Amino acid sequence: MSSAKITDQEALDYHKGLHPGKISITPTKAMNSQRDLSLAYTPGVAVPCLEIEKNPELAYDYTSKGSIVAVITNGTAVLGLGDIGALASKPVMEGKGVLFKKFSGLNCFDIEVDTKDIDSFCETVKNIAPTFGGINLEDIKAPECFEIEKRLIKELDIPVMHDDQHGTAVISSAGILNTCLIRDKKIEDIKIVVVGAGAAAISCARLYRELGAKDIYMIDSKGVINNTRNDLNEYKKEFACEENLSKEDVFIGADVVVGLSQPGTFTTEHLKLMAPKPVIFTLANPNPEIFPEDSKAARPDAIIATGRSDFKNQVNNVLGFPFIFRGAMDVRSKKITTNMKLAAAHALADLTREKVPAYLNELVGEELVFGEEYIIPNPFDKRLIVEISSAVAQAAVAEGVANIENFNLENYKKELSGLIV
Repeated sequence: MSSAKITDQEALDYHKGLHPGKISITPTKAMNSQRDLSLAYTPGVAVPCLEIEKNPELAYDYTSKGSIVAVITNGTAVLGLGDIGALASKPVMEGKGVLFKKFSGLNCFDIEVDTKDIDSFCETVKNIAPTFGGINLEDIKAPECFEIEKRLIKELDIPVMHDDQHGTAVISSAGILNTCLIRDKKIEDIKIVVVGAGAAAISCARLYRELGAKDIYMIDSKGVINNTRNDLNEYKKEFACEENLSKEDVFIGADVVVGLSQPGTFTTEHLKLMAPKPVIFTLANPNPEIFPEDSKAARPDAIIATGRSDFKNQVNNVLGFPFIFRGAMDVRSKKITTNMKLAAAHALADLTREKVPAYLNELVGEELVFGEEYIIPNPFDKRLIVEISSAVAQAAVAEGVANIENFNLENYKKELSGLIV
């Protein structure tokens, strides 16, 4: 499965044109007569305003609040581009809005906040939060992103999620669950090496631990994270091992490596130290730590995944965030919890094992069958919105963080099916 290569000029032309950018706002009600104008604006608009003043929850009934998610960044960790600033990040944030709309039907406002100060950023988000049904934090560097997310989850009553952390964690967790099944192993028995110690790496390791993984080693730019080092922040300390081990030490006998760093942070020589039939996730973007053909040459017995769409087994956050927010927002959840993320990961893993619809095989140009080259779903699988969103919604209701009465799972799945185009 491969994608046609694009040139820089093609990318610029795509974003330019008669309507620059990638998103617009479209009315959902008629505006064809004087009566329509009276209903949409003055005097009719005053009626729902007064109702919402009496009961703020009615904003979900009389406005688009419940279907609008904000994608908010300060541009300090954009894709593989780094700290390019708030304004330069806007094409990425607009792109995120397109993905929300395309895959989940949720509307999106992209908001670029021009500050690196945690207090100022959080205050800005809190002040505009009433507009939205959910907040997707995006491309904010570590460790600031941890504090920002923690504060906003605590202080807001709508779902807040930093997708760079949790999206990657959910999707890669689904992949690891399925590779364990293919390899006939239990996750609590495997050895995992995480290369990288930023936002995604910390969140991934945390979720792997929630799934039952016990033997996790983490490597940052200075080596294996261990308790003999005095340069660790509180987040890295969570995954510090006791001994001062080398990179080679931790790769010996490892079942899984998850690269969340940059090209060259580990090599094919490290892969050769891994256990038989290893799982190799090289998720750096746009260029993986090791390209799949090199990984395969070093370890022909490996299951390999990347973050790119032009290779098999793409760990793509679009498999998660549109549907996680859809499920959370549809039941008016106050937050996105660990249980909701685990539900999404299990639902993704389960869906991969189902028979793939004919339209999807035709789209990708081959027959997709669960196995070493198909461990996570394709982003264009129309069943994702039903299976993932419903699993997340059900988990929110079960945990008591939803604000909806008489939730019926089967009816909700039917409603989601109606969104499939």
